Amino acid sequence: MTDLVTDPITTLATAFPPSFTFGVATAAYQIEGAVAEDGRTPSIWDVFSAEPGRVHDGDTGEVACDHYRRMPSDVALMRDLGMGAYRFSIAWPRVQPGGAGPVNAAGLAFYDRLVDTLLENGIAPWATLYHWDLPIELERAGGWPVRDTAYRFAEYAGIVADALGDRLRGLITLNEPWCSSFLGYGNGAHAPGRRDGAAALAASHHLLLGHGLAAESVRAAAPSVPFGITLNLYPTSPAVPASYDGPDRAAYDDAVRRIDGLSNRWFLDPVFGRGYPTDVVEDVRSTSALEFVLDGDTDIIAAPLDFLGINYYTRHVVAPAAYPGSSGVDFLSRGLPVTAMGWEVDPEGLYDVVRRVHDEYPAVPIFLTENGSAYVDVVEDDGTVHDAERLAYLRDHLDAAGRLIADGVDVRGYFAWSLMDNFEWAYGYEKRFGLVHVDYATQRRTPKASARWYANLLDAHRSGMGHGGGILGA
Repeated sequence: MTDLVTDPITTLATAFPPSFTFGVATAAYQIEGAVAEDGRTPSIWDVFSAEPGRVHDGDTGEVACDHYRRMPSDVALMRDLGMGAYRFSIAWPRVQPGGAGPVNAAGLAFYDRLVDTLLENGIAPWATLYHWDLPIELERAGGWPVRDTAYRFAEYAGIVADALGDRLRGLITLNEPWCSSFLGYGNGAHAPGRRDGAAALAASHHLLLGHGLAAESVRAAAPSVPFGITLNLYPTSPAVPASYDGPDRAAYDDAVRRIDGLSNRWFLDPVFGRGYPTDVVEDVRSTSALEFVLDGDTDIIAAPLDFLGINYYTRHVVAPAAYPGSSGVDFLSRGLPVTAMGWEVDPEGLYDVVRRVHDEYPAVPIFLTENGSAYVDVVEDDGTVHDAERLAYLRDHLDAAGRLIADGVDVRGYFAWSLMDNFEWAYGYEKRFGLVHVDYATQRRTPKASARWYANLLDAHRSGMGHGGGILGA
């Protein structure tokens, strides 16, 4: 492990090569607000959050962080903190109201200004095309469980690539398709709030199909923009030691196989050209025969990647379910410290899951496109926030990233989640992930201690190693 006791900033900074990208990330619905301005039409999250009982305290993204109006000052804040890159998402219903048809010039112009403002401030722009805000009209036509949505997404991807691709340092198709499909259509915790296992599986396939179709439209419109997808991955471990050889050992191993299969391999395997894993196909057969997977689909999904984005927050620790009639798997705690989300803090899990991708899948540059933590922040009388737990989380996970590089894994960037506190989906404004504190009543931004620490790390990296912003260090 890196020595983070003596001269910790300088020591950690030297773990990363000169071209390494350091940045922060956000998502459109979580920060922009202005949900009905300049031609933007509703998304599934506008409708979902307006339904009673869906979101904590009835919160919505109607105002959020007011970033749509405050974008120039938010970019200036990132500049002042020394950020090398910014990963943002584009609101589909702001660019293409209704999810089809003509471009909304005013909506696209916002992202055009954002990209130019970032470049003017020395910050590399990274865009995500889909971070969960499906136009409501497409949902009413069936949503992601319907094949046509994948074709509408590819059309939208080409529009954005044509307008912005010449200036982006990276373009990501989907953020966490596992969440979009299984939380949105499977258990109803996220928009659109449907609970239908077969629909969730169809949605997962059409999301991946949309990614593959988008590859063609993006490369036709902007052949030089680095292109990838972001998956949320979880190292999955049995709740027994490796040496355990009890009579139920096989049941523990099968629990790991099942959860790893649906959480990780269901998305990694087709993206890397292996098709859907046959064991998981058998696992889900009682829910769906996967009749929506047509000949040639898996070839489309396996479009070559310039990079893979990985989001990491915690590890899954599983055991065979104790009670008959359950899902068959229990998720257990190991008694480690947890964040405000109840997620165990496990930096070694970041090392394990990225190393697994490196060892088991074709070589591709890896960017850590999200990693962060929610805690209950205390605002001092002078307005400062001394978030020691978040700072330690950031430091220890960056240490894991540095060890991956030292061990020969091609990790090229890290985006902290998140730039600032924001609308945390079904948790509303209760959970704060930001490096920058947001007073939602006044919209005042205050960098927390973690932001200052991260800024100092980036300064040490630039001072000793040079500056990198894009996939090739541009």
